[in-house]
Amino acid sequence: MTFVLQRSIRAALTLWIVVTVVFTATRMSGDPTYHILPPNTPEVKREVLRHQLGLDRPLVTQYVDYLSGLADGDFGHSFFSGRMVTEMYLERLPATLNLALPSLLLAILIGLPIGTIAAVKPNSPVDRGLMALTFVGQAVPNFVLGIVFILLFSLTLRLLPSGGTGSWPHYILPVLTLGIASIASISRLTRSSLLDVLGQDYIRFVRAKGLPPSKVIIKHALRNALLPVLTVIGLQVGTLIGGAVVVEVVFAWPGAGRLLVAAVMQRDFPMLQFGVLAVAATVIIANVFVDVGCGLLDPRIQARAS
Repeated sequence: MTFVLQRSIRAALTLWIVVTVVFTATRMSGDPTYHILPPNTPEVKREVLRHQLGLDRPLVTQYVDYLSGLADGDFGHSFFSGRMVTEMYLERLPATLNLALPSLLLAILIGLPIGTIAAVKPNSPVDRGLMALTFVGQAVPNFVLGIVFILLFSLTLRLLPSGGTGSWPHYILPVLTLGIASIASISRLTRSSLLDVLGQDYIRFVRAKGLPPSKVIIKHALRNALLPVLTVIGLQVGTLIGGAVVVEVVFAWPGAGRLLVAAVMQRDFPMLQFGVLAVAATVIIANVFVDVGCGLLDPRIQARAS
């Protein structure tokens, strides 16, 4: 119980820091009235709009009011549409999840076998080749991968659509672009964890009993090597939702990520604050569940934390 409480307090503190930093950064980013009103609008009308939006009050007062609203479940209204930001975000969230969840599934289905194959044949050409590919997958940014895929598969080969939604071919390039970094992370960690387990004495004992290599790997080694891998898989949920922002822009995907980009460009403070808060909360909650889950599976983690 103490372990869960520690993780929950740490999560709440982290979320408060995120809220504070985002609130401060938005207020330093410029005057949103210049994006809402035409350029030749008289200054008097701008002052009226600032008063209506509450931007003419002291920064500390705005911050206290914002925290009070969060405590009451009021995340504000968009400066541009006047709609509740929660309503606007939740309308777009399913499209983002339609990218993030298939990307996570793809990462698990491809990453685990790649890491296992590499660990079974350490330092072989197969191992080096697979690890080189995973290094590239982690090193190349999503937006670069997306542009390369569009140039190759859409413009040159004309095999897949370059953006938008509709039929299942529209999902292939954005899901692959979003999932490659996760495939690389899961592959590399699976290899590392499995190599550690394969070097332990009980695995040598199992091999000495004459069990087939495949049974040694799957039944004994891989099962014990999966705990750190499960940690990374849990964290990838939040990472993929956050990473979808770039992928949605590249592929013109109508998800929550594009909504956040528009909020940045328009200085829509309430929409931007809620969007970042939602992404941060997803990552933090995923971290808490992973920490607690790993603590339940391996009591030694709880003992070290205490």
